[in-house]
Amino acid sequence: MLIGVPKEIKPQEHRVGLVPSSVREFVANGHEVIVEKNCGEGINYTDADYEAAGAKIINTAKEIFDKAEMIIKVKEPQAIECEMLREDQVLFTYLHLAADEAQTKGLIDSKCVAIAYETVTGPNGRGLPLLAPMSEIAGRLSIQVGGAYLLKHLGGRGRLIGGSPGVEAAKVVVIGGGVSGYHAAQMAVGMGADVTILEKGHDQIRVLDEHFGNTARVIQSSEDSIERYVLDADLVIGAVLIPGASAPKLVTKAMIDKMRPGSVVVDIAIDQGGCFETSKATTHNDPVYNVNDVIHYCVANMPGAVPMTSAHALNNAVLPYALQLANKGWKKALAENPALMEGLNVCKGEVTYKCVAEEFGLGYSEPEKMAA
Repeated sequence: MLIGVPKEIKPQEHRVGLVPSSVREFVANGHEVIVEKNCGEGINYTDADYEAAGAKIINTAKEIFDKAEMIIKVKEPQAIECEMLREDQVLFTYLHLAADEAQTKGLIDSKCVAIAYETVTGPNGRGLPLLAPMSEIAGRLSIQVGGAYLLKHLGGRGRLIGGSPGVEAAKVVVIGGGVSGYHAAQMAVGMGADVTILEKGHDQIRVLDEHFGNTARVIQSSEDSIERYVLDADLVIGAVLIPGASAPKLVTKAMIDKMRPGSVVVDIAIDQGGCFETSKATTHNDPVYNVNDVIHYCVANMPGAVPMTSAHALNNAVLPYALQLANKGWKKALAENPALMEGLNVCKGEVTYKCVAEEFGLGYSEPEKMAA
């Protein structure tokens, strides 16, 4: 199979779909890989590094899209990329369609086979193995950036995350105790913060309680507990995920309006629409805005800020699935791996992920039938 890796064009996105070591694996499996010129410069890989791994360097993204049978990316295709996709071409990347109607329609119009990293499941349908590494990084990063924006000269309250001897630490509230929430809490605890985790699932509450013990409060999430802890927080991390669907708006504008001036909220769920009612997607170029003197950090590709770490973590997770698609062809790979079948979101002009179809009132086709 001919695999294409275009350079990411989302603002300040330096990750790359395949690092040279992944290219080498594809070549060893008998495939050809074409990579756009300077694709890896954001993570310090040169074109020579890719050529040494067996890739061919291509000058433009259009050539990549015109030639490749499968496109491997990191972020969702931008409008100009959707226009370059073609019928039966496989696209393997993050999509987050439930928060992006325009992209959904662009993929429908292209008639490509769009497989989303974020809805591929683990064994027996448990977990999201291709989303997990980026969720881990976003969770950890959320405390770093949240702590930075608490600094007074950046508009924050002037509170140090870990406090000081004899002075209380910052109060950090993490809404959602899944992968990103767990790692946010772990980082906050490690920095000495006063941490509260709000989680809805009873089983996960027990897991969190056993892990954190007395180092963090683990509280049943409800409208009442969210309001109570959010209003008392210095930093709130929104980390709630419903796979493939829009994130629920758990923190209302009324709650935001009652928070103390200079407080910070970080919405990890923004690529699925966000879990704060006041959230709107931002970029690394212009990452924050204020609502009633509460700083909002809502960057939709947070791991892009640490591309050397996140590109390798993503490649480690994606490579086995990408090789299945290349070695077997997408139809056979999906038929033999139900977990990979869950990743099929749009196929030949049809929406094949129910949450996306319901979100936009579109027709739904069963992925198994489309891949038959």
